[in-house]
Amino acid sequence: MSLWIPVTLAAASFQTVRFMLQKVLSGGRLSVSGATFSRFAYSAPVVLAALGLYLAVTGRSLPALDARFWAFAMIGGTTQILATLCVVALFKQRNFAVGITFKKTEVIQTAIVGLLVLGDRISLGGWIAILLGLSAVLVLSKPPEGDGRWWQHLTNRASQLGLGSGVLFAISAVTYRGASLELDSADPVFRAGVTLACVVSFQMLAMGLWLLWCDRAELRAVWAARRTAAFVGLTSLGGSFCWFLAFTLQNAAYVKALGQVELLLSLLASILVFHERITRREIAGMALLGLSILALVLAL
Repeated sequence: MSLWIPVTLAAASFQTVRFMLQKVLSGGRLSVSGATFSRFAYSAPVVLAALGLYLAVTGRSLPALDARFWAFAMIGGTTQILATLCVVALFKQRNFAVGITFKKTEVIQTAIVGLLVLGDRISLGGWIAILLGLSAVLVLSKPPEGDGRWWQHLTNRASQLGLGSGVLFAISAVTYRGASLELDSADPVFRAGVTLACVVSFQMLAMGLWLLWCDRAELRAVWAARRTAAFVGLTSLGGSFCWFLAFTLQNAAYVKALGQVELLLSLLASILVFHERITRREIAGMALLGLSILALVLAL
């Protein structure tokens, strides 16, 4: 079995737990921005300490971090912050499993972004997969209590947040892989660790300064919620490192496609942990999205 497969499965597991914790925090103790900042504030010190210890023990030095590396890292870090804000805000609109399903449109949107930005050609099978994914989004876009035509619900806040997070996560995945491949090292674990340390440090500094400027009370709230927020940081660290390592080892599209196992994990969390009711329509929408992802993988 290729190493990127178990690494990706571990990343999806860490990420599911992290989103569960963020859902709890955003449900009352912290705002959307506070719940998002907590993942960076409590993971950056740990990853920096771990990287520093590794460099001290091995005697290695940091590879050259050129402008191209920082461009990839900062674009990826910024889009991931915005994407996480969208997902945490989405949890306030819809249930946990459907929120994650909306986010998972990132796999399909990666193909679209690749076509528009890089000129990547998409096969007929790929377009069929994209249309299946669009059908799944249409099914999921209408709230259980909603009335009216499907196009009226496609533009509701939940749909916009979910689709927006998918685009942003797709961009971050591609740029993280680009940053990692810029480093002059044959060790994929070392490249992933250095990239993660740089990105998370940038994210902590950027969000910290923003909250210091516009919402200092939320910074105090993040510290007050540290007993739970610390676990958000630790699970974020584990998930991020696994994602970065997987992106270093394999094409981001394949990694994101396998990461769809998070759909099953989020469904189990929704039912077993949050005791949320999943409707037949929502199950059908998630199944249709899963089918579209499978079709996309076969078309790649």
